[in-house]
Amino acid sequence: MSDLRIGGACLNQTPIDWANNIQNIKDAIAAAQKNGVHILCLPELCITAYGCQDLFLSPWVAEEALEQLLSLRNFCKDISVTLGLPMFHQGELYNTSCVISNQEIKGFYAKQALANDGIHYEKRWFTPWPKNTVSEIEIEGKTYPIGDITLDLNGLHAGFEICEDAWSNDRPACRLKEKNIDLILNPSASHFSFNKKTLRDHLVLNSSNEFNCYYLYVNQLGNESGRVVYDGDILLAHEGRFLIKNRRLSYQRFELQYVDINPKAQEQKISEDFSDSNEEFAQAGSLALYDYMRKAFINGYVLSLSGGADSSSIAVLVAHLVRTGLKELGSETFIESLRLETPNEPLQGEELAKALTQQILFTAYQGTENSSDETEESARELASSLGAQFRSWTIDESVSAAHKIAEQAIGRKLNWEQDDIALQNIQARTRSPLIWMIANLENKILLTTSNRSEGDVGYTTMDGDTSGSLAPIAGVDKPFILQWLKYAESELGYKGLRYVNSLTPTAELRPKEYTQTDEDDLMPYSLMVQIERLGIAQRKSPIEVFLTLEKELEIDREALKGHIRKFYKLWSINQWKRERLAPSFHLDDFNVDPKTWCRFPIISSGFRKELDQLSKM
Repeated sequence: MSDLRIGGACLNQTPIDWANNIQNIKDAIAAAQKNGVHILCLPELCITAYGCQDLFLSPWVAEEALEQLLSLRNFCKDISVTLGLPMFHQGELYNTSCVISNQEIKGFYAKQALANDGIHYEKRWFTPWPKNTVSEIEIEGKTYPIGDITLDLNGLHAGFEICEDAWSNDRPACRLKEKNIDLILNPSASHFSFNKKTLRDHLVLNSSNEFNCYYLYVNQLGNESGRVVYDGDILLAHEGRFLIKNRRLSYQRFELQYVDINPKAQEQKISEDFSDSNEEFAQAGSLALYDYMRKAFINGYVLSLSGGADSSSIAVLVAHLVRTGLKELGSETFIESLRLETPNEPLQGEELAKALTQQILFTAYQGTENSSDETEESARELASSLGAQFRSWTIDESVSAAHKIAEQAIGRKLNWEQDDIALQNIQARTRSPLIWMIANLENKILLTTSNRSEGDVGYTTMDGDTSGSLAPIAGVDKPFILQWLKYAESELGYKGLRYVNSLTPTAELRPKEYTQTDEDDLMPYSLMVQIERLGIAQRKSPIEVFLTLEKELEIDREALKGHIRKFYKLWSINQWKRERLAPSFHLDDFNVDPKTWCRFPIISSGFRKELDQLSKM
């Protein structure tokens, strides 16, 4: 085999943002040409972006994508490039990857296995291509092969798998092996979730070994369309070992990786990556916020900073996007990308990061007579350490006015013994109009602080602490947030977290003599996570959850039943709240967002029969 340089480029695309997407593609191709790459693989549906959703049902989108593809032909001089786009053929829409080699279209591979679980709904938009079938498609008077194709690329016999193809039981690679394939290209748009990298590494390594080929996997990059984050994985393996393995979750518009595959001079390009979920959360969460801000053309974020764990974690993520963006992009590019003002004085390092964080993040502590000095100090000190704007005010006068109006309406005095939930909720709801107004005045996005554990059981006030248009941590559970804050303080250097890390989580909505805590209101968070994993993620019945946990935990039998009953009752009656939660980032392997993962009826029996059976066990 003569010297051959193979590469992949991840791209940070945006649905139907033709100018952005095509420019990223052109820049990636130009970088590959400059570096002598012969074969370049680009991600799945990179021309349109993967996250177009029901826009794929609009015929004009595929038509425009084809026009954009044709405009790219002349840029593919002296290089073979794969480009993903939706293609109509014989009345059906297919998810395809087109190969252009030295300015000529060679054919279209069409995806055979469509992702249709979890957050994916590809069968709503695309038709799966039948295996071992090749057809012809006419474009501008010329015909090209489309379907289950293989091609000669620079002397290599090349075949394809697109993302889900590789995870199916009847995967194309099994048939490609019989055809003595040299190279399998896998352009993907595979969403990020904690520890998913391990599964993907295993797939690529095993595929290269089992099918005796070079296996190149290239993923999409960044927060493409609001909820889903792509990690930009670029992996090339041969004979069960990596030749390319990049550092994921880059802030760049695109990233190119390549290697020579001449057996006499093989070069390993293995980059240090994130080692655990704590590192992944910091990078993925901050990247998602960075992309959201620049793609939505807003001035930054507004946050009701309570001094508690949830709002503090979000404040740190916003601050981390500044520090990571400066490190990866440089100050000039970072400032330009977010349309920020360059500080009048020349600043560097942490001083520059704080100055830019002040532009991006506005925080406010909205106290009541039930709030503690400790949480106000926690909020103030954290904001100061990050450089965020901080304001503090009280809402007691507004809450008192609401009490008087309600008492006149119902004809009696309100009291905590009889009106506990209503008196708690009015405090949270009174905070909402003021912080919304700040967000409107600042042209910033209001961030809501709900986590997944609160979403499970509805431990949140609608139109109160749920107010906002983006929920950065709604995809992760409370125990994860609590331990991540300690990690962020000790490992990421956010020393202002020492205050919140010393506090017990509490809503601070009851009078101080009640000594309210979240776990007293609900149940131990560690137990809630175990019930959630079994009952929601694994879809077990209440009795199955009980039988599993009874064996695993040292806990009183009746107490365990009580916690399980409480979880399922609260889960059932609070589905309407989950329907109204702000969009969240998909970061774990599952979430409770009914728009992307977990659909549950708003009205149901509430597991009445199942919980009755549990009580009698």
